[in-house]
Amino acid sequence: MTSSGTNSGGLSSESSAPTSWAAAWELLVPAASAPARARGRSLRAALREAVRSGRLAPGTRLPSSRELAADLGVSRGLVTEAYEQLTAEGYLRSGRGAGTWVGGAARAADPRARDLAPRPAGARADFLPGVPDLALFPRAAWAAAQRGVLAELPHHALGYPDPRGLPRLRTALAEMLARRRGVVAAPERIVVVSGVAQAMTLLGFVLRARGVRGVGVEDPGSPEHGALYASAGVGTVPLPLDEEGLATGPLEASGVRAVVTTPAHQFPSGIAYSARRRAELLDWARAVDGLVIEDDYDGDFRYDRAPVGALQGLDPEHVAYTGSVSKSLAPGLRLGWLLVPASLSEEVVERKRTMDLGNPVVDQALLARFVERGDYDRQLRRCQRAYRERRDALVSALDEHFPGTEVSGIAAGLHAIAALPERYGPLDRFLGRATAAGVAVRPLAHYGKAPEDGVRLVLGYAHLSPGRIRDGVRLMAEAVGG
Repeated sequence: MTSSGTNSGGLSSESSAPTSWAAAWELLVPAASAPARARGRSLRAALREAVRSGRLAPGTRLPSSRELAADLGVSRGLVTEAYEQLTAEGYLRSGRGAGTWVGGAARAADPRARDLAPRPAGARADFLPGVPDLALFPRAAWAAAQRGVLAELPHHALGYPDPRGLPRLRTALAEMLARRRGVVAAPERIVVVSGVAQAMTLLGFVLRARGVRGVGVEDPGSPEHGALYASAGVGTVPLPLDEEGLATGPLEASGVRAVVTTPAHQFPSGIAYSARRRAELLDWARAVDGLVIEDDYDGDFRYDRAPVGALQGLDPEHVAYTGSVSKSLAPGLRLGWLLVPASLSEEVVERKRTMDLGNPVVDQALLARFVERGDYDRQLRRCQRAYRERRDALVSALDEHFPGTEVSGIAAGLHAIAALPERYGPLDRFLGRATAAGVAVRPLAHYGKAPEDGVRLVLGYAHLSPGRIRDGVRLMAEAVGG
């Protein structure tokens, strides 16, 4: 590098120019050896990075274009163009006859890419609920469906989609949901969403626009419901359960006109709403012209009998029904559905349009093909066999290592409720010992109102093999003195 002026490399600075330039020089040298057609772009990128990273500090005076061109062995025009471009962008500043200086506007971005996906850190045995076995994802069938979709999808279909979802997918879902879950599912009433979370948020925005300020939620229940409605500006009112489902007395006294329910398999208690309670809930909705929001999060998975049909099938004008492929395929696909009453349809669709302009077209077409060809039904049967075996393994392991444990709730879904005998308490001590042994487990009390005495656990099992379930229960028993 040549020396010109009073400082090395022709620099002067309001701080420490030679040090700053030396630190930046190693970024600029590779630009000079880039292919001729890419040399200007490389030089501009190198200068930007030097400024953003702080290697060229604010207030540093750069060499003249002639000097830098000579040092790098490139044309002066290349350097002049780079200086002009970065001055226009705000990285550099210049004045007539005053040279070119590093500006003060640029700030370095955090180079890290953090992973905020929820997962327990270092657990030797993970019984946290709500996670399917991702190893059961049908990769070969999904890949074949993807190839078929890409081969047959017309070019015009890659434009902005109907915000409700592709007609092909809505038609396939309508047939499948009517057949499997007993819903009244006209394709025009279906909105394709990126999971139940988006369905809840959409309904929250629409209810808020109608003046609703509070929605009832089951207690105990999913903590996500409260957060989702809060994001739409709607509060939640916890409502207690009894052995038949949502207690209708507190519901009527609450004054709410919308309530979120999980009637097929209540989360987390594991009960199924009785036929009487389902009828009472619909009577309430008709009396107040209200809305029941049915979260059918795992309704396909029942192990002791055929699944009970969806509540929506009894009164589609007072029930909004939602579900997804998160438990049957994978939550990372972000694909689900929302069936809405006619009175809410236009508002929900308009809110969906302004929220995201619709879900990805290729993913929708892929799921449609997967459903049409019977692959989705085959996947459900595969998961059901695996999850039934794992629930049986959990019950057997609890009986062996925690004798006297009562497993409550119906034989369904991806989790079970285990009430351990009194000798394993108190709860805080049990949880402390389990955590210290590397066992991730969650108490029923985590989800809202629950008995304070005793050890009542919500145990997820679907993501664990039978062997890992047995080992995990044994490890937990050894940790807590079972």
